[in-house]
Amino acid sequence: MASFGNASGPVPPFAPGIPGAKGSIYVTRQTLFTHIATRESTQQMADDLFEAVTSGKVDIRIEQRYALADVAQAHRDLEARKTTGCTILTL
Repeated sequence: MASFGNASGPVPPFAPGIPGAKGSIYVTRQTLFTHIATRESTQQMADDLFEAVTSGKVDIRIEQRYALADVAQAHRDLEARKTTGCTILTL
């Protein structure tokens, strides 16, 4: 199991022995600061990401577009969970 963020609240407590009894299952919690410890490693990760996107290895689908003038509506929709996937502001 990998836990990313707490948008819906903290993960409820569970006994760590239960996953272990099911076959050496691991639980991990990523933190941003582990990955951005140095400027060099952060730059390398950014370079790798942009290479993957520009080469077509990663397809980023944009589900919503809002004009910059409609930024307040975009925030309301995000807050109300009316959006899915990627949302961008356009000029």
